[in-house]
Amino acid sequence: MRIEVLKTYKIYIGGKFPRTESGRYYQPEANGKTLGNICQSSRKDFRNAVVAARKAQGAWSARSAYNKSQILYRIAEVLEGRKAQFVEELVLQGSTKAQATKEVEVSIDRLIYYAGWCDKFIQIYSSVNPVASSHFNFSVPEPTGVVAVMAPEETGLIGLVSQIAPIIAGGNSCIVLASESKPLCAVTFSEVLATSDVPGGVINILTGNRAELLEHFSTHKDVNAILYCGKDQQDLKSIQEYAVTNLKRVISKNVKDWTLDENESPYTILDFQETKTTWHPIEHIAGTGSGY
Repeated sequence: MRIEVLKTYKIYIGGKFPRTESGRYYQPEANGKTLGNICQSSRKDFRNAVVAARKAQGAWSARSAYNKSQILYRIAEVLEGRKAQFVEELVLQGSTKAQATKEVEVSIDRLIYYAGWCDKFIQIYSSVNPVASSHFNFSVPEPTGVVAVMAPEETGLIGLVSQIAPIIAGGNSCIVLASESKPLCAVTFSEVLATSDVPGGVINILTGNRAELLEHFSTHKDVNAILYCGKDQQDLKSIQEYAVTNLKRVISKNVKDWTLDENESPYTILDFQETKTTWHPIEHIAGTGSGY
């Protein structure tokens, strides 16, 4: 009797595919079938991912909105080309063929949706503020920095994409912990990222145990914000308490169906933006009273 050789799914850090430094792996099952050998990421893996994300964030935020839009669109193009593989993996993890097809198609469309917002959200959320002195006063959204994401547990792809797209559209970099029970699409999505012009380090994807990594995601001093997608109130409370160590922004989302249109909005880009306000003096031309 032949023994099936299970695929080993690596993690994605800094544009590369290392195995976890701990050497550990786990074997999730669905429908009585073992899905593969999945890396069980460690604290060291997370720290390496933060270093990569921080290194990449400055250059990524400095790219033009048009270029960020092109890259998000390219991710969607590559995902479209590998649609059949993602459908197959979602079916392996328990979805029906119809559910899997819908999830992949909505994921592609969601990437294109946020690609379209890259050069528009700043115009909408910026403002010229009225002031009582001789100044121009502008408020403009700027990226928060490095965002740690605990992706939804119940979905293998659309929940992941729905978090990553607005974060990078806003000029941030991120480290994402994939669904523990449905990790296959997250690792395959890393392969999409590696061939779609995304600079290494902008998106980093880990697999492993949420309970083990929750504290590390929440306490790291070089993480600026954390996004928790889940319904465990004790986990959320722990994250909020840990986040106080460097005043991280904490966003929590508990969504039943990530494929619904209500889960895409430019406000999700604003979740991880800081408002920068600039004052600039108005110089008056002598004798005219006019300014420029």
